[in-house]
Amino acid sequence: MQAAVIVFPGSNCDRDVAVALERASGQRPLMVWHKDSVLPDVDLIVLPGGFSYGDYLRSGAIAAHSPVLRDVKARAEKGTAVLGICNGFQVLIESGLLPGGLLRNESLKYICKDVGLTVQSNESVFTRHYHSDQRVVFPIAHGDGNYFIDESGRKRLEDEERIAFRYCDTKGQVTPEANPNGSVANIAGIYNKQRNVLGMMPHPERLADPALGGNDGAAMFDGLVEALS
Repeated sequence: MQAAVIVFPGSNCDRDVAVALERASGQRPLMVWHKDSVLPDVDLIVLPGGFSYGDYLRSGAIAAHSPVLRDVKARAEKGTAVLGICNGFQVLIESGLLPGGLLRNESLKYICKDVGLTVQSNESVFTRHYHSDQRVVFPIAHGDGNYFIDESGRKRLEDEERIAFRYCDTKGQVTPEANPNGSVANIAGIYNKQRNVLGMMPHPERLADPALGGNDGAAMFDGLVEALS
């Protein structure tokens, strides 16, 4: 599997996700600068976490207009797998590849900690190595991770089983207390309708090796390699 990681000014998780991808595939991803207008031929595109353009204007809003995003959108529409993590999720929403919005955390505080998640749907190239309702732990690190969508949009996500992850407690229960940022229905990650685009606020690449304190994220990258090679 050949992957490309898009690098924006302000990205700070691009090398982290590249390490996780190389560990899983044995092949170093291509690092693509945001000003490039044409992507190389790849099986997976990753928009990493960070603070693209310093989060000026609104998180992900400026990056969504980078030259490379035109080709990212075109590839996504043709079926190429696209993974957006944290700031990458914000870019996917700002570019129109995913619905909804990401608001300031309900507490108005930046949050950095490990959180519990339940896998809501494992029918995708991203989550095929998890089972439905499996509880996993990934870190979060964001100030604008409060996912919002209106009631009709939320119902559409529910009906089409496009919610990938929800925040949960230590027993796997989806409760208000387990919701770290106020997201609607504890939503932590969603798919597009074709399920080839996943946006999520938690960072699987930060717990993808036992040396990092956990290995729950490794299954996502192993599954991608298996599905896309």
